[in-house]
Amino acid sequence: KDNRSRFLAAYKKVAEEHDDEFLEQYNGNMDVMLIFSGLFSAVSAAFIVSMESNLSPDPDDTTHALLTQLVLIGLGNLTAAGSTPAAPASTWSPPIASIRIQSIAYASLSFSLLAAFGAVLGKQW
Repeated sequence: KDNRSRFLAAYKKVAEEHDDEFLEQYNGNMDVMLIFSGLFSAVSAAFIVSMESNLSPDPDDTTHALLTQLVLIGLGNLTAAGSTPAAPASTWSPPIASIRIQSIAYASLSFSLLAAFGAVLGKQW
């Protein structure tokens, strides 16, 4: 029984050293993951905000079309004024490439935030 208790005491000491080393390394890795995912999320959000204008029509085009109609009506050319669309925004659609790029950017941001959430859960555990 004495040999067994010495073995268990030695095993406990070695296991605690190994566990402490593992947890220290794991905690450091989670810190790096949190920093990286936070920075990556900030950069992704900045790119998403700057690309957001590609998904909506230019308000200047609508203003120009309405002013053109007013000028044509003012000049007495009612037939030409009625033939042009009043709001070019109704015929506008975003380019497919912009939609795809935005989708990838949103997916990237989502996965980055998911990684940060996982790292926070890992640190709390």
